Amino acid sequence: MQDQFRRPINYLRISVTDRCNLRCIYCMPPDGVKSFQHAEILTFEEIIKVVQAGVRIGIRKIRLTGGEPLIRGGIIDLVDSINNVPEIDDIAITTNGILLGQMVQQLKKAGLNRVNVSLDTMKPERFKRITRGGNIDLVWKGLNAAIDAGLKPVKINTVAIRGFNDDELVDLARLTLEHPLHVRFIELMPIGTSNDAWARGKYIASSEVKEMIEGTLGKLVDEKNIHGSGPARYARLPGSKGTIGFISAISNHFCAECNRLRLTSTGQLRPCLFNNREIDLKQALRGGAGLEDLTRIFRAAVESKPVGHDLDKAWRQDDRVMSQIGG
Repeated sequence: MQDQFRRPINYLRISVTDRCNLRCIYCMPPDGVKSFQHAEILTFEEIIKVVQAGVRIGIRKIRLTGGEPLIRGGIIDLVDSINNVPEIDDIAITTNGILLGQMVQQLKKAGLNRVNVSLDTMKPERFKRITRGGNIDLVWKGLNAAIDAGLKPVKINTVAIRGFNDDELVDLARLTLEHPLHVRFIELMPIGTSNDAWARGKYIASSEVKEMIEGTLGKLVDEKNIHGSGPARYARLPGSKGTIGFISAISNHFCAECNRLRLTSTGQLRPCLFNNREIDLKQALRGGAGLEDLTRIFRAAVESKPVGHDLDKAWRQDDRVMSQIGG
């Protein structure tokens, strides 16, 4: 199905939980955020019913997010159930990597194709500080296990933050020379705690990150043949085993190519991450809606998808943080 701006919509990101086992400083406040009650979160049966409705309007790709998706009990069974929906041809997970090493073989067997691991630093003490207590050794274990399991591609998502990890961006890019990793640099976005005082002046444009990399490692070659399901623009260092991607939500809006919808853990269908419009699927599900009813809701969501995001406007302080939406 195409939206009113002729963009094909074939990708659904599903948040399976608002909870997380880390407390990253740009994602949530020090004390975390109040978690939703268990009854407010969609059941796996409800999620599968949503997927079954989604494929009727053209959804073919699923990404599971959180919070941290791997902390939800039964996540492997959910991957298996989604994999059994015939029309779905790609299943991915975005994770902080803490639990990935011990679960990746089972996830791959259940049908997982790809994984993105959030990693903003390679320094153990710095990682511990930005995540408020995380163990980076577990993340490396997860990344290596994902490569060994044959997931392709294995991506690293890095938020570029001035004064925090800008001295490591070149080293992160260097990983692609020796490892089949795809390192993606993401511009810091003014969402939730990233819009707080600590983040002011810390934004780095993708163009500046690219200059840093090329100034040390040499000219990047554009990878025009890579057409992922997301907004990244890819390049490669000559002779590298992996690629380098840039996600430029601030400096270079990618809305014209957006192909996705988002489902929050509480069952709200969101046509755009950076727009407050939501459609309540949970109420329909728990009110006895069938696939035809859910399909009509999907069509309404696609038709209401805005031409562009509202990220350049202030993110209101009473808005939910990213872990509650499932970015």
